[in-house]
Amino acid sequence: MRKKRVLLLSEGFGTGHTQAAYALAAGMKRLDPNLQCRVIELGKFLNPKMGPLILSAYRKTVSSSPKLVGMLYRKQYNKSLNRLTKLALHRLFYTQAAQVIKQLKPDLIVCTHPFPNAVISRLKRQGIPVPLVTLITDYDVHGTWVNKEVNQYLVSTTRVKNLLLRRNVPSSSIQVTGIPVHPNFWERADKEQLLQELGLRRMPTVLIMSGGWGVSFNKEMISLLISWADQIQLILCTGSNEKLLHKMKSSPVLNHPNIHLLGYTNQIDKWMDVSDLLITKPGGMTCTEGLAKGIPMLFYEVIPGQEEENGQYFVELGSAEMIHSPAVLDRWHHRLIHEYESVENSRLKSLVSPEPGSEPFYCAQQVYELLRQWSPQTSSRSSRL
Repeated sequence: MRKKRVLLLSEGFGTGHTQAAYALAAGMKRLDPNLQCRVIELGKFLNPKMGPLILSAYRKTVSSSPKLVGMLYRKQYNKSLNRLTKLALHRLFYTQAAQVIKQLKPDLIVCTHPFPNAVISRLKRQGIPVPLVTLITDYDVHGTWVNKEVNQYLVSTTRVKNLLLRRNVPSSSIQVTGIPVHPNFWERADKEQLLQELGLRRMPTVLIMSGGWGVSFNKEMISLLISWADQIQLILCTGSNEKLLHKMKSSPVLNHPNIHLLGYTNQIDKWMDVSDLLITKPGGMTCTEGLAKGIPMLFYEVIPGQEEENGQYFVELGSAEMIHSPAVLDRWHHRLIHEYESVENSRLKSLVSPEPGSEPFYCAQQVYELLRQWSPQTSSRSSRL
């Protein structure tokens, strides 16, 4: 009997979209080891020369002009990609998308980024019968996610569901599943063993992340954190920004036994386990991983748009704070030094009582059920649920 196949399509605009796809694939494989899952960053896969150039330009824009990115996000907030834009995307980057689907023969396609979502929607209008599931990877929903050809939307919260309802998406086509994180984030490791494995000391520890791309660190914030180093262990993660990592390694002020510099890693779950506080940009994936680990979060230099909405959600949830002034950092410095037991107990409590909708594998279970509903022999599987 032929094994069922799930094709997960993403894009590399930030790392969260693709991480969500891999997390969903890993969760589904836990449910059914015989399932075949493949994750592809579609534009990069189909256009390996042009794709990285586009990503590089976008990355520089985010780094140098975050307000511009936020302005464009808000200006187009309620607008779907029009047919002309979808056609341009297809002609420039995705001309072979239909051939890829024909070769891989998936029983279900899951998109975790608006661009492949628009491309597959266009192909479905042209007759490709594969059902399409769209996983929205933030705590907000931009109009570019919305296409009438999507069979099912998976969203993070009831608020995001309501935003889709306002855009005339049928309620039956929306499921609140939370954003999936890799199974490793639901496992509880032995902290003492991890400290030894990672070469860390048993002392209050702060993990500072600059996002998967390692776009930037706030210099004033880092200077303040460095002053903590005699009493608090600091882990600075630069993501995939090797240039930034090299620059920081050559800085004398960061040459301290309690300061650890980290580049891109696929073990961020372990670094969260040994840390008592996470300071980060509020990417949807990073925040959801932090929630799974029960680690308190502080957000800095939030880009207007989806980061702003992500951050606001977690602040309202009580899992995070915005760094609106140095006083926030000063208060946490005091807590880590003088109220460390309380900080640890609060985290343990959050792990015992996870937030509703954050159950392990829930999103994967829902996708797996959808896959079971649509068999390859069912001709009506491309219609809405």
